[in-house]
Amino acid sequence: MKKFIYPVLGLAIAFSVQSCMDNYKAKYLNEKTLVDDLGGSLIKNGLEGGMTEIAASNLALNHSTNPQVVDFAKMMITDHTKADSTLKWMEEDKMITEKDEINAEHRELLDSLGKKSGVEFDKAYIEMMVKGHEEAAELFKEASDDKNQTIQEFARQTLPTIESHLEKAKELASTLK
Repeated sequence: MKKFIYPVLGLAIAFSVQSCMDNYKAKYLNEKTLVDDLGGSLIKNGLEGGMTEIAASNLALNHSTNPQVVDFAKMMITDHTKADSTLKWMEEDKMITEKDEINAEHRELLDSLGKKSGVEFDKAYIEMMVKGHEEAAELFKEASDDKNQTIQEFARQTLPTIESHLEKAKELASTLK
């Protein structure tokens, strides 16, 4: 019986070592990312959404005369800058190599937003914030159960802030009607 156990044990160890080597290759040889599709989506969409919201909030600082909207924009810039720095670290740590940029749809929204002023700007900006935070809340809720612990913890820690932003944006939207 001992002669049978040792080969089986040897195979189990060989498979374990091979699975460890896959992570070694992924981390050090850049053959693949270290997150699943949901984790990658959280990082990439989180960064893209954050960059878009920071750009829109910078426009709000220059185009809005409503103190509540300006305060909200400042909060967006502060909070999203902090979250984006964590997402960039995660992007590097998880070997995601795609370029970070604002997508064409969001660039169009920003261009359109930049041409508005006054109450028209405020309504469009806050509407954009409501929609963006609704989408982000969904993504972060899904990622709260991700297999990767780093992704999961970040999603769980960040979700209350996103929900708070969404609630504040909805409150502002109701005052601008």
